[in-house]
Amino acid sequence: MISVSFFGLLLVGALALNPPTVRESFLWRKPLIGSLFWLICIFGILAIFFPKRCSAVFDFKKKEKHEHSDENLFAFHGTRSIVQGHHPDCENFSAHVLRIGDRRFCAACIGLLLGGLISLVGAFLYFFVGWSVGESNLQAVSVGLVGVSFGLFQFKVKRSVVRLVLNSFFVFGALLLLVGIDELAQSVFADLFLVILIVFWLFTRISLSQWNNWRICYTCNVASCEFHKSGEKRVELLSAA
Repeated sequence: MISVSFFGLLLVGALALNPPTVRESFLWRKPLIGSLFWLICIFGILAIFFPKRCSAVFDFKKKEKHEHSDENLFAFHGTRSIVQGHHPDCENFSAHVLRIGDRRFCAACIGLLLGGLISLVGAFLYFFVGWSVGESNLQAVSVGLVGVSFGLFQFKVKRSVVRLVLNSFFVFGALLLLVGIDELAQSVFADLFLVILIVFWLFTRISLSQWNNWRICYTCNVASCEFHKSGEKRVELLSAA
C-alpha cells in the first residue's frame, strides 16, 4: 500500500507537469467530481463520529475482541483503564491523544474532522460556486502533494497538536490536488483517477495507523501489558504457521 501510494503521488505530479493537451467538454464534470469528493468527506466524518463501525474493519485487535469484553481487553500495566480517544490510557500514546479539559480525544481524528469540514467548504466553492485558483494550479498541486505525504507518514510525531495539524493538512491537501489537476487537465477521467487515489490514500492512512498502534503496543517494555502479551502470542502463531 505504501508503494502504491508513493507511485500514485508520482503519477499525480507527472500529470500536473504534463497535462493532456486535448480538453474535454463534459458539462457535468465539476458537479460529478464535487459530489464524489463530498461523499468521501461525509463518510470520513461519519466514521469519526461512529468509530466502532469503522474499527470493525480496520481494528488491529478485532480478533481478540471476540474473546474478551471491552473492559477486560484494555487492562494495561496491571490496572483497569477506560479507553478514550481510540487509544489506551498509556504514556506511549500521549502523542496520539489531545487533552481538552478533563476529556481526551484522538488528535488524528480531530485533525481529519477539521480537514474534512474545511475541504467540504472548499469543494463547494470550487465545484459548485465557480471559485478558481487562477494561475496557481501547480502551486496547489505541490502543496497538496506535501500535505498528503506528511499525512500518510507521521510515526515520529511527538506532539498531539502537530499530529492534528498534519491530519487536517492531509485531507485539505487531497482537495488541493483534485482542484489543481481539474484546472490543469480538465478531464473527467483524470479527476476520477484522482478520486480513486484519494480513497486508496485514506485506506492506506487507516491501515498505517492501525499498524503503528500495534507496533507501539508490541514494543512496550512493561511485561504486564495485555497488548504486549497478545503481540507475543501473535508472533508465535505466525512463526508456527
